[in-house]
Amino acid sequence: MTDTSPARVVADADVLAADLLVGGASRDALDALRRHSWTTLVASDSLLDDAEAVIGRLADASLSSDWRERIEAWRDPVAHPDGDHPALASALHGGAMHVLTLDEALTTAQTGAAVRSHAEVSIRHPRAFATLFDAESLYEATEGGDYPGPDRDPRH
Repeated sequence: MTDTSPARVVADADVLAADLLVGGASRDALDALRRHSWTTLVASDSLLDDAEAVIGRLADASLSSDWRERIEAWRDPVAHPDGDHPALASALHGGAMHVLTLDEALTTAQTGAAVRSHAEVSIRHPRAFATLFDAESLYEATEGGDYPGPDRDPRH
């Protein structure tokens, strides 16, 4: 298991699909990560499989295949046991301290307490993450030194 870091984030399959197909809060949250080379998207193969299937159903196989190729190059892969919830297990085994999801059942206080008994993980709606994301203070806490500003174009 990787050491936990607030700069390591998991996006559930629904957020990954919404980022590509809808935009809005999901894109805002993931753009915050894409803008900074020192932040990391953590995702297991099964998590990406789920998102790819959703994209394929809602769009087409060509788009989902292209998306998978791009996301593979960006994400930090993590393995977890079969049958585990892909997003929660990705966070647990990948050292992520944030899980972004549109699933209201995962954002309840009860679920949060249950997950925190195993790992220091915050489960949030992408809108909440995008609103609270403070790149400057996160950089200072995780990298040290003065925040240099965004260093990547989120559209590439």
